Formats: sequence, structure tokens, C-alpha cells
Amino acid sequence: MIDDIFEVPMPATFPPLFTGEAVSGSTDPFAKACTQAIIGCDAGLLVHSITPDRIRAAIVFAPETPLEKAMIAMIACGVGFQNAMGALAPPEVGVHLGWQGEIYVNGGRSGRLRVAASDRNAEKMPNWLVVGLEIDLLPQGDGETGDNPNDTCLMMEGCGDISPIRLLEAWSRHTLVWLNDIETDSPRALHEQWRGLAKGVGEEITLTLPDSPSGTFVGIDEDFGMLLKTGADTRIIPLFHCLENGETS
Repeated sequence: MIDDIFEVPMPATFPPLFTGEAVSGSTDPFAKACTQAIIGCDAGLLVHSITPDRIRAAIVFAPETPLEKAMIAMIACGVGFQNAMGALAPPEVGVHLGWQGEIYVNGGRSGRLRVAASDRNAEKMPNWLVVGLEIDLLPQGDGETGDNPNDTCLMMEGCGDISPIRLLEAWSRHTLVWLNDIETDSPRALHEQWRGLAKGVGEEITLTLPDSPSGTFVGIDEDFGMLLKTGADTRIIPLFHCLENGETS
């Protein structure tokens, strides 16, 4: 079925405020989007690449708030993807989100969100922020499926009939809905939605951050910072620590 989809390429149609730019499979859309943002491009640029085994895309944002609050764009993109899958996938398919950007389908890791910004100062408004999406359509690597028991892909979870182009379009639409909701109302609804999708709350976790903090994930603060409890102490790990290339200064 997936091979049939790729016999005749279908152009993507994105909602207003987004401008699509398709790149070849060898080009990393996330890196391309960051480069375009550095050079100077309009907000809403959506760079994307769809190959038979993977969807990769990235959106350029122009934040109007300090970095700590601008990171909400990453949450909107994650919830937007879950909503897109909810609209296109079979009803029994469950999608959950990890705090660091992991995307889980039926409990297995099938993709991730990435994020980068022009400035790593939490109190400064960045010139740009890029959120990337990567979703596996087919199993990755040359090994057997059992080599990575925690990983999965859309085909393995009964989603092989979903058109990658249509999923990408739906992601952009649902993400835009949340961005508009945040701007016109408040992040309250996004908080509620994300909490219902969060994976690992109440569990012992170890984050893949430079100092590898570990403890019990007990919740999030108003800016989606992680509340991590270790013994009698609870610390807040701001979401901007998920920026690539280490923690913020």
C-alpha cells in the first residue's frame, strides 16, 4: 500500500500562514529550516521530506515572547500531531507524547519532535524557533524487529493505509488550531490536552539531558517545565532544556 502511494507524488496543501517547501530525502528538513531561519525567512515556513519509510518536517516560528514561554510551540506541535493521528488512524490506535519530544504509538516509540532556537537565554525573545517532526512509516535499520523492542512504526501499528501527505497536512492544520487558541485565549486547553497524552507521569524516569537527571515525573508547571521529584525534593526542569546542543545558559 505504501509503495502504491509513492507511485504518483501528491502535492501537499497547507493552511494559511504556512508555506510548504519540499526537499529531497537526503536533506534534513530540520537543518534546512534552521538555516533558512538564520538567513531570514517568514514565519510559517514548513520544510518537509517524505520518503517511503519516514516523514520529516520542520516549522519556523517567530516568537513574540521570551524563550521559556515560546517553547509552547513544541507542545502545540506534539498535540497537533496526536490530533492528526486521531483523525486519520483507526480508532484503536493510541498516541502519547514524551516530555522531551518522543512520540509513542500504541506504547512504542515511533518518532520525535526536535526544537532549536536562535537564542538560548530563557528570558530573551529569540529571533526564531524551529520545531521538527520525525515519524517512522516503516521499521528503521537493518536488524530484526526484536532488536529494538521499544520502537515501532505506523505500518506495524495498523496505520499503513494513512497517506503520509495527508498526515503531514493534518498535522499542520491541527497545530495551527492550537497556536490560534493560545494566541486568542490561553494555554489552559493545551495544558489539559497535553496532560491527557503525556507518557511517564507518576513513573521513575531518567532524562537524556547533559546531567541525566532522574526521579519521579510528577507533573508540569505553567510553562510545561517538568516537575521531577527525587526523595523529598522536587525540582523544575524548564522545557527549554530540550533545545538541541545541550541546556540553555
